[in-house]
Amino acid sequence: MIAEGFLKAGAEVIISSRKADACAEAEASLKEFGPVTAISADLSKVEECRRLISEVGERWPALDVLVNNAGASWGAPLADFPESGWDRVMDINAKGPFFLTQAAVPLLRAASKEGDPARVINVGSVDGIVTPIFESYSYSASKAAINHLTRHLAKVLAPEILVNGIAPGPFATKMMEHPLETWGDEIRNLTTVGRLGAAEDIAGAAIFLASRASNYVVGGMLTVDGGLSTAGSVRAG
Repeated sequence: MIAEGFLKAGAEVIISSRKADACAEAEASLKEFGPVTAISADLSKVEECRRLISEVGERWPALDVLVNNAGASWGAPLADFPESGWDRVMDINAKGPFFLTQAAVPLLRAASKEGDPARVINVGSVDGIVTPIFESYSYSASKAAINHLTRHLAKVLAPEILVNGIAPGPFATKMMEHPLETWGDEIRNLTTVGRLGAAEDIAGAAIFLASRASNYVVGGMLTVDGGLSTAGSVRAG
């Protein structure tokens, strides 16, 4: 959704996913909207974060915007929650964005101009703000970590690079397929607008944070959740 929004806005976009076939499929579906290049990388691993940025740097001299959007979730009862589920989610959701940003700083600085800084946009979650309705302990912890990491990086990297975040509520993503199939009506009713997020909702938020309109926004977390975080947490199902 974010990639398509940037392409429609006239940007050249680089996308990445752990699986090469998923990269190729996404690249093919997005090409009708503009120039897009897919590079596969497992962003739960530091060396893969560095390789991805190295490959980007070999093709482009600068990077205007980095969107840290790779993510994973894991659900299990408290008594049964496994170490593997904790580590997998934290590695992708919290470690990956930090080390990808670290590797990308030289390319971002190369793109930064006075009055038009380069940007980092961290995609968190409303689950990092309110108590989740599912037993997804590592997911909510990782997204709360992203919220604070966004503020910390923003302080260190400004004014050359502006770091902000988005905390989405429920959208029809691959990660949400099972929850929506099982508790779709309950999840929609958790919002105050009674619907899932649409593609233009999240794309518009990302484009705002990538544009000069947000030049005075530093370390912010833009909540795009249909009012879910204002309504409180209610268990679905």
